Amino acid sequence: MDYMFNRKIETMPRDKIREIQLKRLKETVRRVYDNVPFYRTRFSELGIKPEDIKTLDDIHKLPFTTKEDLRKNMPFGMLAVSLDDCVELHASSGTTGIPVTACYTRNDLEVWSEVMARCLSMAGLTKRDIFQNPIPYGTFTGAFGFHYGAQKIGALVIPSGKGQSERQIKLMEYYGTTFISGVASYAMRLAQVAGELGIDLHKLKVRNGLFGAEMFTSGLKKRLSDAWNMDVHDIYGLTEMCGPGVSADCDQHNGLHLWEDHFLVECLDPKTLEPVELEEEGELVITTLTKEGMPLIRYRTRDLARLFDQKTCECGRTHIKHTPIKGRTDDMIIIRGTNIYPGQIESVLMKHEEVGGNWRMIITTDENNIDQLTVEVESKKTLDSKEREMLAEKLKKEITAVIVFKPYIRILSPGGIPETGVKAKRVLDNRKKV
Repeated sequence: MDYMFNRKIETMPRDKIREIQLKRLKETVRRVYDNVPFYRTRFSELGIKPEDIKTLDDIHKLPFTTKEDLRKNMPFGMLAVSLDDCVELHASSGTTGIPVTACYTRNDLEVWSEVMARCLSMAGLTKRDIFQNPIPYGTFTGAFGFHYGAQKIGALVIPSGKGQSERQIKLMEYYGTTFISGVASYAMRLAQVAGELGIDLHKLKVRNGLFGAEMFTSGLKKRLSDAWNMDVHDIYGLTEMCGPGVSADCDQHNGLHLWEDHFLVECLDPKTLEPVELEEEGELVITTLTKEGMPLIRYRTRDLARLFDQKTCECGRTHIKHTPIKGRTDDMIIIRGTNIYPGQIESVLMKHEEVGGNWRMIITTDENNIDQLTVEVESKKTLDSKEREMLAEKLKKEITAVIVFKPYIRILSPGGIPETGVKAKRVLDNRKKV
C-alpha cells in the first residue's frame, strides 16, 4: 500500500507544480544575486540579471555550478544568509574528493524533514513503525535526514548509528524493529552477520527498508529483498541539495519521484550540456527552489539517469520520475580503451546465488604497461577450492561478455573485503601513473 505524507502537494496538478517552480525560481535567483558574490560575478559575466528570468525555460540562461566551484568557496563563501542564521552544518562524504560543506537554516531543516517524510511514507513508514537507523551520526547527512523525516512522521526512532553489526541485529530482535534505513551494501553486511549468529532474518519483524548513498542496481535490490523478506525502496539525494530526500521510488518500483516543489531538475548531455530528450540518458542538473542557507543554481550532480515522460503514476503522485542512478560521469573508468561503469559489473555478480553482497574492482598495470582488472568477490558462504574455481570461471565468462576483455576473478570468503566507511569502495585504481 502507498502512503502519502502530504497528499495535496504530492498529487498536485502539473500546471500548478510549474507555477510554484517559476515563482520559487525567481525568488532563488534574486536571493543568490543579492547575497552570494560568486553568483553575482557569474551573472555579470553572462550579462544577465534576475529580472531576465520570466519563464522556466529561461533557466538555460543561468550559469552552472560545479563541485569545484563549491570547493573554491568553502567553507562559507556560498552562503546566502549570515552564518548567525544557520543552525546546523553537514558535509559530503568526500567520495570523489574534498568534502563539501553545507549550512542549514531552521527552515532548511524543516524542508529537509518534509521531503524525507514524503520519501519514508512512500516506502511505507507510519507512526506505528519502529524505525532503526544504522547510519553514522555526524557530518554525513544520511543519518540526520532519515532521523528528522521519521520523527516528522511520528515513528519511534532507534538512532543505532553504523557499526557494531552484531549489536544492530540484537537491537532489531529486542525492540522489534519494523523498518530499517541506510546504505544497501551495509544492509547486505548485516544479513551476513545475522547468518553467522544463526539468526533467521525472516523471523525478525523488519518489513520495509529505504536505502541510498551509493549506486543501487536492481540485482542488489532483489538480493536485499530476498535476504530480509522486505520491500526495498531506493532514495536519492546529495549533500549539496539537502542530503537524502531529493527523490525516492514508490511501490510501483519503476522510477524515483523527485520533489519538484523544492527542486528543479534538468537532464543534460554531460559533454554538450544541452538538454536530452525524455527517456534519454543524461546528467541530472538540479536547482534548489526553497533552500535558504546555500541555494544552488543548475548544480551539476554528475549523476547519470533518465527522466520519464510525466504522466500521473499509478501511485497517484504527479511529480516527475527518473530512473535509478546508473553511475556518475566521473565513475566511468576507461580500461584498455573500454568505458566501464561499476554498475555493469555489479549487475552480473548479483545474478549469482553463490555471490555475497560485497565486491570490488582492482585495476593495475602489468610489466608491459597493459591495464589489468581483478574483480574480488565475497562468496555468500565458505566454498571449497573446486567450488571457488567453478564460480570464478562462470563470472569471468559473463563479465567478459559485458566488458569485452577478460578480467581476473578472485573469490574470497564471507567478510574477506574490509569495510571502508559509510559507502562501499567499489574501485581501487592502482595503475602506474605515467
